Parts: sequence; C-alpha cells; structure tokens
Amino acid sequence: MLSVEDWAEIRRLHRAERLPIKEIARVVGCSRNTVRRALASAEPPRYVRVPRGSIVDEAEPRVRELWWRRWHEDSDADLDNTHLMRLAGRFARRVRAWAGAQQVPVIDCKAEERKHRIAEQYLRENAVGVGVFLILVARAPAMVWKVSRTRSGVIRHLEKTRQFVNHYSFHIMDPTFGHVTIKMSGHPPFGAQVILNGHEYVACQAQTSGIRFAKEGGSTSASRRRRGSVAAASSRDR
Repeated sequence: MLSVEDWAEIRRLHRAERLPIKEIARVVGCSRNTVRRALASAEPPRYVRVPRGSIVDEAEPRVRELWWRRWHEDSDADLDNTHLMRLAGRFARRVRAWAGAQQVPVIDCKAEERKHRIAEQYLRENAVGVGVFLILVARAPAMVWKVSRTRSGVIRHLEKTRQFVNHYSFHIMDPTFGHVTIKMSGHPPFGAQVILNGHEYVACQAQTSGIRFAKEGGSTSASRRRRGSVAAASSRDR
C-alpha cells in the first residue's frame, strides 16, 4: 500500500519538478500505475483495518436459525424479513401494554435528550418502589437480521446488518444494586445491555448496614465513623 509520504512526494515531483511518470516511478520506487493512481487521487491513501471476525462466524447463521426454530415449532418456514419486522412490532406493543397495565411511564426520547438525566429527574420528583419504574425509548444502532432466500424458498443467507432501531431502557430499582438499567434492542435478535452503577450499589449497602451517607453529585459520602469501609467498597466496584 502506498504511504502518505510517497503519495505527497509523487504529487510534488509531478507538480513542482514536472518530472514524467516514468521518472517519478523510478525515484519513488513504485510502478507507473501506482504513480497514475496517486496523481488521480485528490486525497491521501487511508489504511482500513480488515475485520478479522471470530471462530464462531461460520456457525453463527446456523445458531440464528436454531434460535428462531425454538420459537416456531422447529420450523424456519416463516423466517423472513416480514416476520422479523412483525416480531419487532409485537415486542413494542407488548412492552407498552405491560407498562400501561402496571402504570409504568413510557417516554419516547428525542435524539438530543440525555436519557440518564430524564431518569434522574424522575427519581427526584417521584417515590418509586422495587422493580421497573420507568421505560425510555430512543433510537440507536443495533445488529439487525436480514434474510435472503432462493426462488425455491431455501434460506440463502442470514446476514447481520447495523441499523438504527428503537431501544427500550428499562429503569429498575433493585434492593441490592440500586438504580439499574437494562437497555434492550427492539428488533431481533433483541440484544441487551445491563448497566450498573457502583455508587448506587455502595449506597444500598450502606443503607442496609445502617451507615449514614449523602449523595454529592455522582458520588456517595459516608459518615466519618465508617467512611473508610464504604470508600473501599466503592473502589472495588468501579
């Protein structure tokens, strides 16, 4: 691959010293076709790392099919893009229906809104019990399946794509870990992320142990009597 330095030198020799392509190739030590490409390119070459993948890449399409078949009586007859979209829509409707029945607020967030700020404000203004107390919906990139079949209906490829889809952040008050968030993609294969806060955990442990504490910004300050033990616990959980 042509380096940025050689690309710049080729263009300098051509423009400033007006050397012919054959002579530039001899000076730089590359082929004449390389010189021509460098002169035709308005931007310097960029190195793009080729993804290596993993040892499970070959088996992954089969794993996805098995995941689907466990839901559909060991059949992949309905495994297509239309049914995947329907599954995403069913998931969204059931989340909202459950939230309505449990009186859990569902807030559709805008792109520029800070989701954790919304949750923090909700906690300041409302008393919550153990369990899900808020669901925030926002679009974010996620892995989405795309199915292609042959004319005879045989699955040719089950491709992983990256698309912007709705994500559902379930904000949970847990007696052990405090404020926990589970962020879940709303489209198959429904990837999920569990988000824990070490300061929330320390605060819960302090409260359980009868240690007085105060939250200052994003941190937790214990009383002077047992501050050392809580600080040590906080450092272990970061």
